[in-house]
Amino acid sequence: MENKEIQKLLDFIAQSTLDEVNIETSELKLSVKRYGVAPVVQQVAAPVVAAPVAAVAAPVVAAAPVVAPVASNRVTIKSPMIGTFYRSAGPDKASFVEIGTEISKGKTVCIIEAMKLFNEIEAEISGKIVEVLVENATPVEFDQPLFVVEQ
Repeated sequence: MENKEIQKLLDFIAQSTLDEVNIETSELKLSVKRYGVAPVVQQVAAPVVAAPVAAVAAPVVAAAPVVAPVASNRVTIKSPMIGTFYRSAGPDKASFVEIGTEISKGKTVCIIEAMKLFNEIEAEISGKIVEVLVENATPVEFDQPLFVVEQ
């Protein structure tokens, strides 16, 4: 299955009411389960234990980050996948966002590396970053809070 086909499948699942899809061939085992609003993707060679990945070529826009309310006007942006959190596109580059940065829907807020693929995480909301909850270059879990945004 090509990366484009996997991305199309993810897009279809994201817009459907399906909660789980499993596809298995002699070369590939794909399991997609929906938790909340963001799908989790697992892709492995048939005899290997499943490991989470983002199944598209770099640079990639990952599945939408999970957004959860914190207070009446504050929202948490959560990680849509397991991986390594990066605040910038490279060690010598400026951070995508800082505390006080105004963001709009579609703005890249960070990168999460999963299995050597760098996934750009875009904001699903507009507002101002009031907290950065994760240190640069540290591992993150699925659904882990990354930023707090004041709307």
